[in-house]
Amino acid sequence: MESQNRSAIASWVVPSAFLMIVVIVMLFNFTTKSSAEAADAVSRNLIKSAQSYGENFTHEIETLAKVARPVKILLEQEDAWDVDRAANMAQILALCTESSRIILCDNEGNGIDQTGVEVSIGDEVYFENVLQSDGISYMYYEDQEADSLTHAQIVVVERITREGDTSYLLLFYPMEKFANLMSKSDFDSSSFLTVVDAEGRILGVAGAKNSKLVQNDNILETIKPENADASRTIRNRLDNGSRGTTAVTVGGESCMLAYVPLGVNQWEVILGVSQNYVDKQVGLQWKNTKDMLLYLVIAIFVFICMVVIINIIGKIRNNNKKKELEDKADTDLLTGLTNKLATERKIKEFMAQNPNSQSMMFMVDIDNFKKINDTMGHAFGDEVLRSLGQQIGALFRATDIIGRVGGDEFMIFLKGVNDPDSVRKEAKKVEHFFHNFQAGEYVKYAATASIGVAVFPQEGADFETLYKAADQGVYKAKKRGKNQLAFYREEWMEPKSEQN
Repeated sequence: MESQNRSAIASWVVPSAFLMIVVIVMLFNFTTKSSAEAADAVSRNLIKSAQSYGENFTHEIETLAKVARPVKILLEQEDAWDVDRAANMAQILALCTESSRIILCDNEGNGIDQTGVEVSIGDEVYFENVLQSDGISYMYYEDQEADSLTHAQIVVVERITREGDTSYLLLFYPMEKFANLMSKSDFDSSSFLTVVDAEGRILGVAGAKNSKLVQNDNILETIKPENADASRTIRNRLDNGSRGTTAVTVGGESCMLAYVPLGVNQWEVILGVSQNYVDKQVGLQWKNTKDMLLYLVIAIFVFICMVVIINIIGKIRNNNKKKELEDKADTDLLTGLTNKLATERKIKEFMAQNPNSQSMMFMVDIDNFKKINDTMGHAFGDEVLRSLGQQIGALFRATDIIGRVGGDEFMIFLKGVNDPDSVRKEAKKVEHFFHNFQAGEYVKYAATASIGVAVFPQEGADFETLYKAADQGVYKAKKRGKNQLAFYREEWMEPKSEQN
């Protein structure tokens, strides 16, 4: 029964385990894919944020150009240079924009600013680029006397052309304003934003200016020693004007860089966000998916366990039913004891499994049973056999084997009777039982029996030999006048001291 149960369990555990492995592999692949998709979603969000910041920045400098356009048109309609009128227009521009400075100058760099003060910028490093401008131009300018990037400015240049005369309208956008773009950022305090040119030179920084990535003038040169591949990738994308994200680590500081072209002078805006923040956002992105996967795994596990348990219970029930049928097939219907075939089979199984365990076989033959049937009827004869089966079955252990092996013959096999005293004691118990046995509910009838006894394995190491020895004991008992118990070897009835 136990081996059958183990087989039943194995028949379901093995395929269920295989199914679980397949499901786990599929879920692992799905989890990996979902995690990668979550990481891609976070990267796209970072690119969108960088693009949004970049659009805000370009909108501000392009607004300067849009405001300057009407002034350019008016000045181009003037016949001659009017200093007072030029100063007045520069002053109006200053009021309409947030430019830090406005200059109207000729091609020598001489002119006035928004306050009406005469200026000369012909010697400034950026003026050569002013002369080369055509239409609206944007250029980066850094105050030579400044000690930090916060004094850098973007110069918006409008070229004013009149017959025989060329002048320039310059509007200066202070990079201090760019530094305020992340004042209301949703990112953590370690995030930063920077504008770089095509070579990676930093033009302005917003957010965490103490980040190691923006401490030097060139962000590509900063990340290159520890992130050569990442530096090369970013440079290629800057050259191609493409957007993307790259993870870098500088001096133990790990962050994700998202870069987007501004559409101005091959400048790009780079958003740097700490890797911890990115990992947290990735976790949030696929939290629902992760929870769903967890619930799915639990549901599948519970389902498989339920299927296995149900089938094990079914197997056990089937085995119990099978055992009941086998017990019925092994049972003598009249007496409730085991029948001849079952009795013989069970004894042989015990002998094979316990070849050295001393045991006793009793062969019981009811005396004058034919006379009982002839004088009192077959029904009463059946009642005698039925009563004998009920009473003798209650006399011994459940592990002992008691069966009806013939019309009026019974066999009793007592297991593990290990010493001579126990042999004699059990023999006396059986003999005493038959001396006091009575059958019949209303009419009591004292039925007697002739009993033969053989001891295993001394008098027979196999069933057939032991059976013959016990049958010889029955023959001896009948020869003595019936209602007797006789051993195959009579010395078993004498105490050991007397034998000597």
